[in-house]
Amino acid sequence: MNLRDYERVKFDLAELLRALAVEAEKSAPGSQDHVRELFARLAEDRFNLVVVGRFSRGKTSLMNAMLGTERLPVGILPLTSVITTVAYGSPERAIVSYQEARRPPLEIALDALAEYVTQQRNPGNAKRIRTAEIRLNAELLRRGFHFIDTPGLGSPVWENTRTTEDFLPEADAFLLVTSYDSPLSAEELRIARMARSAAKRIFVALNKQDVVCEADRHEALRYVQDQLRVEAGMEEPHVLSISARDAMAACLAHDAGGLQASGLPELQAALVRFLVDEKRDEFLLRFCDRIEDAAGELLPATAASRLREQLYALSQRIADEQPAGARRSAIAESEAQPPGSARAPAPCEVCAHVGKQCFDYLCRFQYELLTDAAVRQRHAEQGGFCDLHTWQYWGLASPRGTCIAYSPLLERLSERLLETVPVSSQTDPDSRPPMTGRACMLCTVRARAEHHAIDAVVRRLQADPDRTIDTLSAICLSHHRLLLAAIADPALRRRVLSREAALLYRLAEDMRRYATKFDALHRGLASDEETRAAQSAIAVLAGQRNMRMSGMDEESL
Repeated sequence: MNLRDYERVKFDLAELLRALAVEAEKSAPGSQDHVRELFARLAEDRFNLVVVGRFSRGKTSLMNAMLGTERLPVGILPLTSVITTVAYGSPERAIVSYQEARRPPLEIALDALAEYVTQQRNPGNAKRIRTAEIRLNAELLRRGFHFIDTPGLGSPVWENTRTTEDFLPEADAFLLVTSYDSPLSAEELRIARMARSAAKRIFVALNKQDVVCEADRHEALRYVQDQLRVEAGMEEPHVLSISARDAMAACLAHDAGGLQASGLPELQAALVRFLVDEKRDEFLLRFCDRIEDAAGELLPATAASRLREQLYALSQRIADEQPAGARRSAIAESEAQPPGSARAPAPCEVCAHVGKQCFDYLCRFQYELLTDAAVRQRHAEQGGFCDLHTWQYWGLASPRGTCIAYSPLLERLSERLLETVPVSSQTDPDSRPPMTGRACMLCTVRARAEHHAIDAVVRRLQADPDRTIDTLSAICLSHHRLLLAAIADPALRRRVLSREAALLYRLAEDMRRYATKFDALHRGLASDEETRAAQSAIAVLAGQRNMRMSGMDEESL
């Protein structure tokens, strides 16, 4: 089971909760509070990874590398006794909470974070900050990881060490970051012993491998492993050699080989395997039990039995590590992006280009209709715009302008209607001459702009496929079909197709997350992407609003 599969099971649990809510409302009105509490537990589930180590070990640099971003501040010494958490969110921002419960949290820009969490700007924590939560748009966080960046152990500010130790019970797992220049301090060994005594799993990252040679690297790894066995009592210490600096550079350069050599993917894979496996048993299977208990309390025997059957099937899938939708997940991840780089794409760029061209044309043309009698006459002879573009014209023009511009058109259409009166009642209505002449002029502008935008995307894909696929907008399905038809290279076509599949799957996940948080009355937890998920999904399915032409042949797309 991977992170995507884990979340898919949570979506399945949410569906069962909705079924429980519907049935419970029939048999036990007023029971929604209990169901809502279960929704809240589901919405709040996350992987708490507490990052510990002496300051200057590169903890923040490592988190930046894991997230594929440089947004977390580094090189600020020393930090005050404030826990900094890093969670998923859009837009990116920071939220500081005060020690006094009566003071509401304060939302600040990321660039202002140093004012609250550094010794220089907040000496001795005079501002009485309890926590600082950073919200970042990174894929690892979107999947449920929640980093807890603790103050550096052994720093000159003694409260930092105490604050770190007090927060350790919140961890699902620990990531101890030490470094090759002076591996494993006394404070770091003490944290390792504490984690072991609390039956918590601890991962050790030996950072800065880029500053030592291969021989020294092996010697340092053996030393750290021996120290953890002897001094911390760890039977099989999990120590991984990494370079946060090299990993960050590889992420920014989209260098898969450099990223692998940095050691970061191995560390991430180990964390994901452990946390998902632990959560699978600890959270998912227990949650099945909670739903079953609620069904027994709230539902009649027959309805409770049906729900138990579904819960049993789901729990079996969880135990077998093969959740429903696993095959779809594999397809959607076939064009995986570098760590942390996946972001919600911009709306369809083809729709945007077409919309601008049509708007600019319509602005000019409505003025010409108002001021030029010859333009009005041509407009009348051509039969005017199609239905959709007629309404778009109405949205721009004044009533006076419409009266001046469209009266010749109505007069001409009146003449044509009289011309189409059948000679006898037996005349086939379908044989009558059309009331309009050529195609809508704005439809022609639209088609020309559409093909120009598609050609521009194809040229970018051919010149730099990796970067273009990474930065491609959320091409709507109608324009996606046109784009595929314009790509001659089968391999490139497959990559674009896979990327669109991943986009659709991502939108579906955001919609399910929003629905779960809405049902839990935790709408405040929803990111901007989740809040906009419904509208974004409709835009991908049907294009941007007002972009579909009333007379378009669907097969031509």
